[in-house]
Amino acid sequence: MKNLFRIDINPNRIYGLDILRALAILFVILGHSSFLVPDEVGHYLLNFTLDGVNIFFVLSGFLIGGILLKQLNENKINSKLLGNFWIRRWFRTLPNYLLVLIILLILNILFTPYFEWQNYKSYFIFSQNLFSKHPGFFPEAWSLSIEEWFYLLIPILLFGLIKLFKISIKNSFLISALGIIISVTFFRYFRFDSLDIEEMSTWGRMLRKQVFTRLDSIMFGVIGAYILYYYPKLWNKNKLPLLLLGIILLVSVKLNPMGFENFGLYHCVFSFSLTSIGTLLLLPFLSSLKTGKGLVFKTLTYTSLISYSMYLVNLTLVQKWILGNLNWTWLQNYNESLFLCIQFSLFWILVYLISILLYKYFELPTMKLRERFKIK
Repeated sequence: MKNLFRIDINPNRIYGLDILRALAILFVILGHSSFLVPDEVGHYLLNFTLDGVNIFFVLSGFLIGGILLKQLNENKINSKLLGNFWIRRWFRTLPNYLLVLIILLILNILFTPYFEWQNYKSYFIFSQNLFSKHPGFFPEAWSLSIEEWFYLLIPILLFGLIKLFKISIKNSFLISALGIIISVTFFRYFRFDSLDIEEMSTWGRMLRKQVFTRLDSIMFGVIGAYILYYYPKLWNKNKLPLLLLGIILLVSVKLNPMGFENFGLYHCVFSFSLTSIGTLLLLPFLSSLKTGKGLVFKTLTYTSLISYSMYLVNLTLVQKWILGNLNWTWLQNYNESLFLCIQFSLFWILVYLISILLYKYFELPTMKLRERFKIK
């Protein structure tokens, strides 16, 4: 039974980045678990969270940007290189996503009256929130669309700049990253200027959860990969002060400092950028933290490893379909506080157990198939 949930840890993993990834998913899960408790308790829990999804965006840009830089500088730049990059990324992200998506579609077909799965075909090509609000079905998929469009578009943009316009790899990276950051920031400003945003739900639908209002967050991570690759001395200079400054920035955005009007220019346009910059400033220190030991190290590394599975299953599958369909009436009538404690605890236990099984017995095996499909 013990081996059923055992996961081997690669000794070459960077512990500092595992810390950041684990904290990001814990912030997300804690935020979602606030739906299971009374509002006053939920608001209290949210005080201990940061924008975990934005942290994921920057970390993803940093890691994938680093991979792209290394591949472009060490290999012949051609369509095979581009194809192999997509094969590796899609075998990493798509199988888990499609499995959970299909499970949710089947559950809705079987148990939701008048459900028409054809209305959700856009989820298979990640087009459900390109320029419009993300549908309520499988709500956590909004961020996955942003990631997948990044994987698709950025290599094409780099390939075009390098091969068609004969721009150096170094300059192509910088042009791509800065160009997207600037253009997306202007697009958010256009949205802010043209829409009447007075509620958190509108802010989330029209600014936070759309592909072309958030691609810049990932590109801040790409900027980090660029600095590390071309200017390693600069990257490793003043790591601790940058870490502290990054934490201050993240906390200040969380607190929404006095003097900034809610849903004004700051909140709608620049708060996303500041969160991304704050996360970027953490990376020089954390990327230098190579290893750890003890229970905390093992727990955070395990959480980091299964973080993608945790993100996919926690809200819709576990909270809505599993916990939401259990008959809690007798327990609620017996003791409301006990019911809330048990439901909250069971949510966390199920998220971890299901995610470990999904990671070990599906995510890992499908990732190992990448080499079979590699273009020779």
